[in-house]
Amino acid sequence: MRIGLLGTGPWARMVHAPVLAAHDELDLVGVWGRRPEAAKELAGRHGTRPYDDVDALLADVDAVAVALPPDVQAQVAVRAAGAGCHLLLDKPVATTVAGARAVVRAADRAGVASVVFFTSRFVPEADAWIAEQAGGGGWFTGHAEWLGDVLHAASDSPFGTPWRGEKGALWDVGPHALSVLLPVLGDVRRVSAAAHGPGDTVHVVLAHADGASSTLTLSLTAPPAAAGAGVELRGTAGVRRLPQGDADAGRAFARAAEALLGAARDGRPHPCDAAFGLRVTEILADAETLLADTAR
Repeated sequence: MRIGLLGTGPWARMVHAPVLAAHDELDLVGVWGRRPEAAKELAGRHGTRPYDDVDALLADVDAVAVALPPDVQAQVAVRAAGAGCHLLLDKPVATTVAGARAVVRAADRAGVASVVFFTSRFVPEADAWIAEQAGGGGWFTGHAEWLGDVLHAASDSPFGTPWRGEKGALWDVGPHALSVLLPVLGDVRRVSAAAHGPGDTVHVVLAHADGASSTLTLSLTAPPAAAGAGVELRGTAGVRRLPQGDADAGRAFARAAEALLGAARDGRPHPCDAAFGLRVTEILADAETLLADTAR
């Protein structure tokens, strides 16, 4: 499959480009970015072509991998789907429901496959754990915490990007938490409560359709020594915790690319498609509204 890379930021440089260039079933045709000089440098590093015109790249490929800020991603993804390109998207699909819905409509209209790279869903050990817990049932409650330090004053992370500074942990790591909880506890019927914590920290309470409740604790401003992620479930089977360990982002992204190849071949939607990304966006938007109300 011929694929193009849209974006030249740290995620594109560290994960997307090297994985796509090395994949046996993918031909990395070119790179487009909002900064042409960055696209030229990244393309040169991986032996491919820089594009100044995004539509020219879309015309030359069968699929695109997107590594752009979410609301830029949504706009470009609509154009890519309209050009007949399958979509390998980053999370969140967008930071507005309208933006995410536009991506879903464009993909449906064009009949293209889509996969959203929720990292935990493509880590084999985590994916197997999620499937096992989803098959068990009887869950009473769950708690997910994603505590990052990329916006902490002591951090020099390359991921302390402007959109994260503006939208915070709710939109950056909230999708990761939901991607694990929703397949196990079921859809969210109501965002019951949301409150601010220190820095950009937020606490969110969810009521799930199957009767369970869950809480999210999310931050990008945690002290480095406090950073980390975890999920705990409690129910009739006892207590279950998401396996810990360093997730290899490159390995996970390669599996996401393989999922897109599979969805494009057989025409069956992947569980982490753009429609699932839309549902995540809807839940986060409801939480954002509650947070705004509590801040008044």
